[in-house]
Amino acid sequence: MFHVLPGFISRFFVSFGLFVLAVLIGIGTATTASAQDRRQNAPGEFDFYVLSLSWSPSFCEEASERGNGGRSQAQCGGRPFSFVVHGLWPQYEHGFPDYCQRPSPRLDRNIMSSMLDLMPAPGLIFNEWDKHGTCSGLGARAYFETIRKARSAVKIPPEYLELADPKTVAPAEIEDAFIKVNPGLSSSAISVTCNRSRLSEVRICLSKDLQFRACEELDRRGCRRDQVNMPPMRGG
Repeated sequence: MFHVLPGFISRFFVSFGLFVLAVLIGIGTATTASAQDRRQNAPGEFDFYVLSLSWSPSFCEEASERGNGGRSQAQCGGRPFSFVVHGLWPQYEHGFPDYCQRPSPRLDRNIMSSMLDLMPAPGLIFNEWDKHGTCSGLGARAYFETIRKARSAVKIPPEYLELADPKTVAPAEIEDAFIKVNPGLSSSAISVTCNRSRLSEVRICLSKDLQFRACEELDRRGCRRDQVNMPPMRGG
């Protein structure tokens, strides 16, 4: 009996410890879920915006490699774009809402056409409205006017406006170039993303009134490469 008891006690405490751990994990998961679910995908209920600027030459090279060049003709076929607007995305401090109205209100084609100078792909504009615009709490016209205002609030560094030759650069250098020409922008409010070896996007965090603001979670998800390639602009 005395030989069995220590083993029993040991198994009891191991089992009890696992039970307590499971309870604590369950509480933590429930707390996280409830904190997220209180306003998950509720239109207008978010903390800040991310303005995502895509390096168009990278997008076009990757589209060509995938055999999708024809589908990207509006962006990749003529005018030599540099940074174009990918989107303006409502964000939570942790995570983000999407597709906040199903089905989404129909986007007027006149509104779509009015945005082609900044977002040169009709399909992108329709998708951004469905996925992100419906979470803004704004009507379609007001949402795309906000995109235009957000883009106007960010100055593109002059060295990237007419890039005629391929460029290899550190992500930190790209951030520094944007910070230099945008007073009030800090390294905690900007993130560079990459796809394989190429620059993909520059993402800038803005408050609801379109002022630069920190976004540590987005900054932590940035490109970790030492250097990225910037293909030249079309016609360059």
